[in-house]
Amino acid sequence: MRCERREIPILAPRVGEEEARAVSEVIMSGRLVEGPKVQAFEEAFAAMAGVRHAVVCFNGTVALHLLWKALGIGPGDEVIVPSMTFISTAVSLLFVGATPVFAEVDRHTFNLDPDDVAKRITARTKAIMPVHYGGQVAMMDELGEIAASRGIMLCEDAAEAAGAYYKGRHAGSFGSGSIFSFTPSKNMTTGEGGMVTTDDPALAAKVRLLKNHGQDREYHHVEMGYNYRMTEMQAAMGLVQLERLKGTLEIKSRNARFYDRALSQIEGVTPPFVAEERNHTYMLYTLLVDEEKAGISRDELAGRLREKGIQAKIYFPPAHLQPVFRELGHREGGLPVTEGLAGQILSLPVHSLLTEEDLQYVVGSFTAIVREHRASRTK
Repeated sequence: MRCERREIPILAPRVGEEEARAVSEVIMSGRLVEGPKVQAFEEAFAAMAGVRHAVVCFNGTVALHLLWKALGIGPGDEVIVPSMTFISTAVSLLFVGATPVFAEVDRHTFNLDPDDVAKRITARTKAIMPVHYGGQVAMMDELGEIAASRGIMLCEDAAEAAGAYYKGRHAGSFGSGSIFSFTPSKNMTTGEGGMVTTDDPALAAKVRLLKNHGQDREYHHVEMGYNYRMTEMQAAMGLVQLERLKGTLEIKSRNARFYDRALSQIEGVTPPFVAEERNHTYMLYTLLVDEEKAGISRDELAGRLREKGIQAKIYFPPAHLQPVFRELGHREGGLPVTEGLAGQILSLPVHSLLTEEDLQYVVGSFTAIVREHRASRTK
C-alpha cells in the first residue's frame, strides 16, 4: 500500500503553551536579563547534571569560547578534538589563538578514539575534548586515564548530550569543565543558549566574570570580557524544557527502537551502536549505509528520501577538511576512519513530535527506495 507523501523535518523542537506562558510572564515582569530565572535555570541544570556549578550564556559556541578563556588556553596551545563534530568545537579554539588537533573516532560510536588520541599528544597539548556524538557519552574512563597520565585537562563538548549518562554519571560532570548547547536541534532548547558546567568554583567564577564584560562589580572591569549573557526569556523557557527532558528522551528512544527493528533487517544498513554502561539520547539517529552491500549510495538514498519529504541529513562533514582549517595543513586521507565514515553516515528524523504514521512512512520509504534501486541495478 502506497502512503500519501509527508513532509518530515529532521528537527522539530518540542515546545508549546507552557514555554509561551513562561516567556510571557518574564516579559510582563520587566526583568529581562540575568535575573531570577537565569539563577533558577543554572541551579536546576547543575542538580540534574550532578555538578556544583552551571553558568548559562547565549549559545554553545560562546560557552566553548568562555571555557577556553577561563582555562587559560591560548596561543601555542593544542587541544585534541574529533573531526566528526559541528565546526564550533574546533573553530572556538581559533578564537583564543590555540590550535585544534584532530583525532580519529571509534567506528561504532563516532566518539573520540582513545588510542588515536594518545598518539597525538605533544608537549603543547593542554586538553582533550571529546564530543558526545549524537547524545552518547564518549569513552571517558579511557580518555580520563590518558589525560591524567600526561598531566593535561579533560573537557567535554556535551552540546548534544543533555540527559546522557555513563556509568551512572551525567554528561558534563567529567573533567575540568564542559559545555552544553540549547539550539532547536538539541533535546532541550532555549532557542539559542549554552551552559558551562564544572565542579571548580574558581573556574565557574572566571566564566561568570568573562561573560559579563569582565566586571567583578558594577562598572568595575578587571579584565577584557564579553556580553555573552542569557536573557530571562531563554532561561524561563529552559526551566520548562528541563522538566520536559525526561519525557522527550523517552519518546525519542521509542522512535529509535522502531527504526532499529525495521532498518537492521536491510543488508548494508547499520543502525546506531549503543556502547555498554551508557544510554543514548538520540539527539541524532545516525546510521551507516554501505553502498556495496546496500546496493545504493548514501547520497542517492538521501536524495530519494528528500524527494519523498523526509529530511535526511549528514551530521557532520569532517571539520578538518573545512576551508577554515586549510592553513593547518589538513588534506584528505589524514583521518581515514573519519573520512570513511563521513561517506556513509546518514541521520534520519527522530524528534519527539513524530507520529507512528510518520515513523512508518520513513521506514516504508527507506525500504522501498533500497529495494527499487537494487531491482533497477539487476535489470
